[in-house]
Amino acid sequence: MPHQTLIKVRGYHLDIYQHVNNARYLEFLEEARWSYLEDSGDVAFFEQLNLAWVIVNININYRQAATNGQILAISSQFSKIGSKSAVIHQQIHIQDSAVVVADADITFVCLDRKTGKALPIEGALKQRLEQHLTE
Repeated sequence: MPHQTLIKVRGYHLDIYQHVNNARYLEFLEEARWSYLEDSGDVAFFEQLNLAWVIVNININYRQAATNGQILAISSQFSKIGSKSAVIHQQIHIQDSAVVVADADITFVCLDRKTGKALPIEGALKQRLEQHLTE
């Protein structure tokens, strides 16, 4: 089941057209990913192993404008785990409606913080991430 994060649209999120600026959606998605990873215990897991998540690609589709005062519900869930990277799929919709505001696929690699190099996703790391596919 996808993790859900709620964000209320504030005036400072808006552009001159009075809808959420496209760059703000990236911030909303990041907030939702942090919430997801904190709630799952993955932030602590990665810190313990001295690993970092580094985004290498973001594909985002803007579908409808969000406006001041709306509550956005952001769902986040791993959709793919490969040998070198993984993908989290996220969808932003207006709370209590079927209106999708945006959706995105975020691809990241796991970086060894000591060496600064990406690590293969294998062993305990792969097992940890694969748990998210079955939630």
